[in-house]
Amino acid sequence: MCGLTGFLTQQTRPQPELRAALARMTATLTHRGPDSEGLWLEGGMALGHRRLAIVDLSPAGHQPMASRCGRYVLAFNGEIYNHLELRRELPAQDWRGHSDTETLLAAVARWGLQGTLPRLVGMFAIALWDREQQTLQLARDRLGEKPLYYGQLPGGDFVFGSELKALREHPDWQAAVDRSALALYMRHNVVPGTHCIYQGLHKLAPAHWLSLRAGQAPQTGCYWDLPAIAAAGQRAWAPEDAVQRLGELLDQALRGQRVADVPLGAFLSGGVDSSTVVARLQALSERPVHSFAIGFEQAHLNEAEHAQAVAAHLGTRHTEFYVSSADALALIPQLPQLYDEPFADSSQIPTHLVARLAQREVRVALSGDGGDELFAGYNRYVLAAKVWRHLARLPLGLRRWAARCVLSQPPARLDRLGRWIGRANLGDRLHKAAEAVLPAVDAMAMYRALVSHWPDPGALVLGAQEGASWLDPGRLPALPEAVDRMALADQMTYLPDDILVKVDRAAMAVGLETRVPLLDHRIVEFAWQLPLDLKLREGQSKWVLRQLLYRQVPRTLIDRPKQGFAVPLDAWLRGPLRDWAEALLEPTRLHHTGLLDAERVQRHWQEHLSGRRNWQYRLWDVLMFQAWHERWMR
Repeated sequence: MCGLTGFLTQQTRPQPELRAALARMTATLTHRGPDSEGLWLEGGMALGHRRLAIVDLSPAGHQPMASRCGRYVLAFNGEIYNHLELRRELPAQDWRGHSDTETLLAAVARWGLQGTLPRLVGMFAIALWDREQQTLQLARDRLGEKPLYYGQLPGGDFVFGSELKALREHPDWQAAVDRSALALYMRHNVVPGTHCIYQGLHKLAPAHWLSLRAGQAPQTGCYWDLPAIAAAGQRAWAPEDAVQRLGELLDQALRGQRVADVPLGAFLSGGVDSSTVVARLQALSERPVHSFAIGFEQAHLNEAEHAQAVAAHLGTRHTEFYVSSADALALIPQLPQLYDEPFADSSQIPTHLVARLAQREVRVALSGDGGDELFAGYNRYVLAAKVWRHLARLPLGLRRWAARCVLSQPPARLDRLGRWIGRANLGDRLHKAAEAVLPAVDAMAMYRALVSHWPDPGALVLGAQEGASWLDPGRLPALPEAVDRMALADQMTYLPDDILVKVDRAAMAVGLETRVPLLDHRIVEFAWQLPLDLKLREGQSKWVLRQLLYRQVPRTLIDRPKQGFAVPLDAWLRGPLRDWAEALLEPTRLHHTGLLDAERVQRHWQEHLSGRRNWQYRLWDVLMFQAWHERWMR
């Protein structure tokens, strides 16, 4: 795991000036690669690399690395888990070391980059310079685990890098907020897809490559088509066969992902996904797996007790840390530095704290991310399967009338009813249903409303027209089941743009590599072959994954209501975070940016403070943007 950056220029500049610019860009990524730095320049091509040594700790793994034939130079972030298998397919040669970087270069020399990418099992962002063709090629892994930004600056230089902070150090850098991307951020709490918060810059899409010759427009292509895989249809599986096959595939992924020349551990929340990964990893390991969990003071947020019980059953070497409000609140001012594009998933806080905890003991940590998206784990899937098909039978006019009736009642009044019938936060739940579920014209409209924070971000962001996204009607294939359509949308948006960004930045900020076994592309393809009733059965989510886990962990340790990796944001904004938030939301500061409707924001803030509404997510979006803007745009 590392960080890379660089540029391709046609401008005539002295080599010392180019090297100094490259050194500044590369130095910003030291947290991603604390072990060594590499700079490579030739003509107008500059490649920089910071290394976190995980496999082959010797200088033989140093980057940027040139191929044996001398034609290619590579800067690479990630891991190729099947690189030793690839070596057996390549011509016999005297390998300099046992790094996957050297294998990757040899594969490119044999098959070319576009011929190599489909053969790779791993997570990666790649920058490859072809000295013979004078061509720069970029590529990103299938699910988007590793980040890669790129674009052309006003002076004409083409820049790229693992994080935006590297691009900011280029001498031609000019920053202007893309209002279209900002509107998308206010809907999704992240800047999604190929969009970037800065005008003129982009993210390379997962499973895509880009090729560029100086002075020409870049060409892009896709080497793994997830919507096509989803649309290919399901096949019949006997339940026991499906569980067995999932176990085989997960063990195959874990055998590749547990390989490291440094200490390795795993995150363990006690939920289905992380428990399955840790259970299978422990079964493959000769020694106790080192597992890590975070606990919270608030009982309704605390999963540490469940993680401890699973760890004790499996016999892992378990480490946990209870986070105080002070620990979490102290991190908040650092978030714009860690996530140098606006990012407002508040679980970024505990994710970074558990990464800090793990980094004290290990250099690699496996996570259980991906299980919800692959095996129908989110509550919205259950809602679509159980509620929508019945609700849709009611006339739309009647549903909209019911929504108006609910919204006419203050949440506090509905909360009193909820306390009487034993349902917490009933007011906000009913208001959310009235805003997102009852008025929806179809299941995907309901889904879009459920996952949207600000429902009309074009009105919030001044002068903005919301950009295109995968959630636009007609963008994704029309799969027969609403749950499958939602799952595909999550795999194209929420997973790469939120979950994987959160984990990558949170861990790499402390030099910790994370690996995600459930996102091995062979498991993803298998999950799309499964009929829906093997994922969501009799109201229980992730059925096939649960059955695999029950082989090693008793149901009594696992079966409980789903908990998110959350913080008590609503209470913090009314309490210990109030002064910080009030300062960022002060109308003069909002007007100063010239980007947001200050009156609309203030109205939400006052309603939240009064307790009339819980606007924690919408306000967190604005607060994280304001904090980011003040850190990076001044």
